[in-house]
This record gives sequence, structure tokens and C-alpha cells, in this order.
Amino acid sequence: MFASSLTAQEPNIELRYAHGPDSFRKAGTPEGKVTMHVWKNSKVFPGTIRRYWTYVPAQYQAGKPAALMVFQDGHAYIKDGGDFNTATVFDNLIHQGEMPVTIGIFIDPGHLKDELPPEPGWQPRPENRSVEYDTLSDAYATFLLTEILAEVEKQYTITKDPEGRAICGMSSGGICAWTVAWERPDQFRKVLSHIGSFTNIRGGHNYPALIRKGSDKKPIRVFLQDGDNDLDNLHGNWPLANKQMYAALKFREYDVKFVYGQGAHNGNHGGAIFPDSLRWLWQDYELK
Repeated sequence: MFASSLTAQEPNIELRYAHGPDSFRKAGTPEGKVTMHVWKNSKVFPGTIRRYWTYVPAQYQAGKPAALMVFQDGHAYIKDGGDFNTATVFDNLIHQGEMPVTIGIFIDPGHLKDELPPEPGWQPRPENRSVEYDTLSDAYATFLLTEILAEVEKQYTITKDPEGRAICGMSSGGICAWTVAWERPDQFRKVLSHIGSFTNIRGGHNYPALIRKGSDKKPIRVFLQDGDNDLDNLHGNWPLANKQMYAALKFREYDVKFVYGQGAHNGNHGGAIFPDSLRWLWQDYELK
């Protein structure tokens, strides 16, 4: 027994990744404005209520189209001091000319309640999250375009160019981001997935085959991030699923980048490389 214990495979050690200077506020950098909103009476997802936030950069000019980036589990991405610090990263990269003037929309999944919990977050768990994020259909894209984006566009001018529209998420929000672009590449052509749930929660494990055997390659640029210590459960193995996605996308010659590390099912690694992910995603893009 002693000998066998010596030869047993050691578990992977989760690394904690350090954030770089673009994840923190810099003196002299103009700050965008973040505003919280509540959305209820959804027609696509009836009976739900949710928060969403908008970020408008200081450089935005009324009437002049801005680029767009949408985030699922919006509270996690917009949280000041969180893993992603998105408003600060946007402030820095826009000011430095490393991404276009971009309006951000940060959407939380729906609660099946009359009133929202006092604070945003995953506890209590939004009951409609898996239905919205893990389902392989155009339902969430329709909700996003006809409800949330339509409401935001009443106040701000956003480019109609799908190359100027990106969508991002983590875990089930990551597969949701991919599904939106997959279903509506006429609207979104840039995807950023952190620890994406391309597993059999609601059929997401089928995507590699759909990508490989699809008749047409879709004009989507996609950045994937995952790590050795991600989940392995009854739905599937997250590291393997992300490797399968990357292999399928590479096989079909998609514009894809995959950063694989030793992180777990959290936002630490994705947050640490977030500024570089955005630089890659927005490379060569100029607002029209």
C-alpha cells in the first residue's frame, strides 16, 4: 500500500494569477459612467426579473456609433475590485487606443420572483440562469436584441456592424456568449469565453461536432480560456470540453485563441489576462 501511494498521481495545483497594471485605475485616465437598471416583464423569458448595468466611456459622443460588448452574469464583470474590473480595464484600454470606444452591457440572469434579492450575485441562485444560458437556441439572442439592447439603444447610438459587437461570459455564460454569435453572426462576431460550460448541461457538448460538420464556417473570432483545475462532474469535464471546442474551431480555421492554465472554475485567470484578451479580440478593428 505504501509503494502504491508513492506512484499515485499528484493532484494539479491551482495557480493564482496576478493582475497587471491595466486592471487598476491610472491617474489621468478618464472614467466611464456605470448605471444600474432593472428589467422585468420579459416577453422571451416571462415571469423573470433581473438587473443589468450599462457602462458608457467618457469618450462616447452622442449620435456617434460606439462599439458594443455584452457580458452575462453582469454583476461579476462589473464589480469594482472583482476578478475582471471591467469598467477600469475599459477606461484604460480605450484611453490608450487599444480598443474602440465601447459601450458595455452587463446582464444578470433572470430570477423567477416578483422582487429582486437585495444584492446582485449568484446567491440566491437566479432560477432561470441555466434555461437562458445553457440552452442551444436563439432564445437568449432574441431576448438580448429585442429587449435589452433595444432599450439601451433608446439612449445611446451603437454600431450596427457585427464586427463591432462582442459578447462575453464565464461558465454557462461563456457557452451562452458562443451561442448568441453562433445563432446570430449577423449581430455579433466576437466572443470571449472564460471557463465555458461546453458540456452536457443542456446539450452544449454537441458544439464541437456541429462546428466540424457545419456546412458553413461562421465569421466569428473567439477567445477561450480554461485551466487544469476546472470542473469534472456528471455534466462533463470542462478542460476536455474546452480543448474539444478549440480543436474543432482550429480544424475549421476559425480565428481562435485558447489560453490554458492551471486555474479552477473561477474568474481569477480570466481576469488576469482580461486586458490582453480584449486587445486580441479588438485587434485591427476601427469604428465605421
